[in-house]
Amino acid sequence: MGMLGVAWWTSVGDELARGQQARPPLPSAVSSRPSMAAAGDWMAFCSEHDGGPTQITLIDAKTRVMSVYHIDRATGAIELKSVRKLEWDLRMEEFNGVRPLPKDIRALLEQH
Repeated sequence: MGMLGVAWWTSVGDELARGQQARPPLPSAVSSRPSMAAAGDWMAFCSEHDGGPTQITLIDAKTRVMSVYHIDRATGAIELKSVRKLEWDLRMEEFNGVRPLPKDIRALLEQH
């Protein structure tokens, strides 16, 4: 099912790029569990939640950019929710951590 989502997403993106209207939403037969597909430097995650929109997360591993889209099931309308370049996130050594923090563990290991 993951590849179906990627193929569908790709065709929708192509249609949007050409200025055409998006296709209807994915059929209800698609699982409500998250699915994942990858091709080249791209990864796509699709998840559906009861009563909510379909969420597509695209990650370009080459440029380290993540985008999140919501797709309205009734209309097929696609809404870009967020885009984030992950470069600086991935350079952090810690964030929202709990003790022992990585620097605390490193200090302990360096003492021995």
